[in-house]
Amino acid sequence: MTLVPPPRYSGRPVAVIGNGPVGQTTALLLARWGIPVVLLDARSKRDAIGSKAICQQRDVLDIWSAVGAQQIADDGLTWTTARTFYRDHVLSQWSFVDRVHSPLPPFVNVSQCRTEQVLDEQIRRQSLIEVRWGHDVVALDQFDDEVLLTCASADGEVRFRAPYAVAAAGARGDRIREMLSVSFGGQSFDDRFLICDIRSDLPGWESERRFYFDPDWNPGRQVLIHPCPDSIFRIDWQVPADFDLESEVADGRLDSRIRAITGDRPYEIVWKSVYQFHARCVDRMRVGRVLLAGDCAHLVAPFGARGLNSGIADAENAAWKLAFVLRGWSPDELLDSYDAERLAAARENLEVTSATMRFLVPRDQRERARRARLLADAMTDPDAQVQVDSGRFAEPYWYIASPLTTLHPDRRFTGRPLRGEPAAAVPGVLVPDAPVAVAGRPAVTRLRQLVRDGLLLLTTDGVDTARVTAAVTAVTDAPTSVLRLSDIDPGGGLVAALNARPGEMWLIRPDGHIAAVLTTGDLDHLPLAIRRSIGEVLPVPHRHP
Repeated sequence: MTLVPPPRYSGRPVAVIGNGPVGQTTALLLARWGIPVVLLDARSKRDAIGSKAICQQRDVLDIWSAVGAQQIADDGLTWTTARTFYRDHVLSQWSFVDRVHSPLPPFVNVSQCRTEQVLDEQIRRQSLIEVRWGHDVVALDQFDDEVLLTCASADGEVRFRAPYAVAAAGARGDRIREMLSVSFGGQSFDDRFLICDIRSDLPGWESERRFYFDPDWNPGRQVLIHPCPDSIFRIDWQVPADFDLESEVADGRLDSRIRAITGDRPYEIVWKSVYQFHARCVDRMRVGRVLLAGDCAHLVAPFGARGLNSGIADAENAAWKLAFVLRGWSPDELLDSYDAERLAAARENLEVTSATMRFLVPRDQRERARRARLLADAMTDPDAQVQVDSGRFAEPYWYIASPLTTLHPDRRFTGRPLRGEPAAAVPGVLVPDAPVAVAGRPAVTRLRQLVRDGLLLLTTDGVDTARVTAAVTAVTDAPTSVLRLSDIDPGGGLVAALNARPGEMWLIRPDGHIAAVLTTGDLDHLPLAIRRSIGEVLPVPHRHP
């Protein structure tokens, strides 16, 4: 059963500030819901150099696939193994676990430039998105029913009125944060990181990420090497705070750094830069009618690829909730859950990446000595090996404490899963993506292609689907599908991944997170779980600007 959505939205466009990957994705997802967007960027055109954010996680590739950008996954280089060294000794290696055989790779490496190109191609095909380059937001005023954005442009002052705005202005969005009166507390790390994209032939390195602690060719510090498409390798060297790139190039030390890795093989430098890393987060991600997203809201060190991957999750969380509010399917209070969910995710990322940075950049001699002992012990001691922190990779956050989640006493979240493992399917967790077959929809081959159509209810044997359908239609006008697992999961892979039992109903949100698991005995509670999942009950306190 699929309910038909109401007529097309006819209100003003949503304003998205920032035309980087997070802003692009937000705009495309809103347009997918039929919501028009004006996409503003202070730059005159797109930056076209450097790999920047390269490491994209499976669930982010899935989001991009939903807006027609499958090409990002196709163009990316798939890697499966993470190998960690102490000097030249392998301390550990591990690979990602996929229990349901998703057609999407666990991670791909692809330059941010290419990602932006593919997203731009989709935006050009989308009539609901208007792109305005060279529009610098210099004032932002909020009223009861709209946001007024004043932009400086080559044609003079331009104003836009929008029902809501998403601020995805990036790490340099200081002015936007100041306009919204949000803090951006945290710390900056003294050590710098030299980043080079080189094109070279390094046989055997094409499908693994390598992390070196204290190699002879960068003593006392770290080196990270990622393979990328077109025989490009991204190399990150930890360097001192007073590092001078120009002098290293001039006196040949940069060539020596690279030669320590490539040997006598020819190489070409495609891009180089020096970065300082930060760990910062705003104190709130909703300010009235403005939602903050991506680096504009949180900055984390890159070890673990939690920056852009988390920003894209911000984009999807914001887009479906804005669409439900603007379409009249949910009250404005639903947007408070954006703040609750994504701020919790940002703080989780800060905790994980800050712990990594403390290990990579010890703060004093005592910490340096402790790390040296641990690395030496890890060469022979498995217990010491698991304490070596070279970065825990990006993973979807779990909305266990969300006001939208209905918890289940027999399906409890047990904490962070093991490295590379997915979390067990429980309320709050992103549903696993598994092959499905839906009658009359041959293009749908996996579960995640269904969830973004609205609310999804999956039922197991023993559930009266007619009663479930009646309960849904009585509660919400939002587009909702009710499907039997036995009808769409002929191979049983999805049932196994969910550990689904007879007599259960699984309520899935439009971003794929499990909102509730109920049994036939709880059927009377289904309307409440649905209303909770779309923000109609138990709202968190509203925050005004």
